[in-house]
Amino acid sequence: MQVIPAIDLKNGKCVRLREGKMNEETIFSTSPLDVAGSWFSQGAEWLHIVDLDGAFQGSPKNRTIIQEIVTKYKDLSIQIGGGIRTLDVAKSYLEHGASRIVIGTHAVKKPEFVFDLCTKFPDQIILGIDSKDGYVKTDGWLGSSNITPKDLLKTYEGLPISAVIFTDISRDGMMAGLNIEATLELAKNTSFPIIASGGISSIEEIQKIALASNLAGQARISGVICGRSLYEGAFSFSEAMKSIEEFQ
Repeated sequence: MQVIPAIDLKNGKCVRLREGKMNEETIFSTSPLDVAGSWFSQGAEWLHIVDLDGAFQGSPKNRTIIQEIVTKYKDLSIQIGGGIRTLDVAKSYLEHGASRIVIGTHAVKKPEFVFDLCTKFPDQIILGIDSKDGYVKTDGWLGSSNITPKDLLKTYEGLPISAVIFTDISRDGMMAGLNIEATLELAKNTSFPIIASGGISSIEEIQKIALASNLAGQARISGVICGRSLYEGAFSFSEAMKSIEEFQ
């Protein structure tokens, strides 16, 4: 299981939101490139980068800084999400060094878009499922749907999808604790590996989901995305990695 540091971008800065609200941001750095370098120097193998402006506005707004990160840290595997809603944007990110791209809004609104991407870029597509009160949200979490995470995944079973990021929006950026029960329940009902996200606040939670995944047998948790907990020093990246060594 991987511990994946998150870099959320807003107006070119590294920030964290609370419950996905754009007016409730904390700025952690004005140099995302330096932040990426810090995670790389600490031993991170993956980075999770989100263009928040892109997610809310429907097209990438922080491509320049994202490309700078991808170009400078070629040994980092980087997954990118936020505003990827055309084939040209998806192709550009992948052809310029991104390892994987995250599709959220169009996974709900335009399934054919995901089908097409999976054909052209097998095993490089991640489904981003952002959930609140049991239903999937879209458009930077501003849009609603009447589809559950489990039902959404049924649409894509059998496709060469790399992973699914499951985020409980009500906990994201709050350090309120990962929704372990919902994460494991989703993992048990899909063949796709799940990356847990939203609210992780302690080493114990990371260990708990790693252990639960092992005990569940068929529940495949391939990673956890950590944001505010790392930036605010609840634990260090090295502590997080050491905590799951016994489960690897």
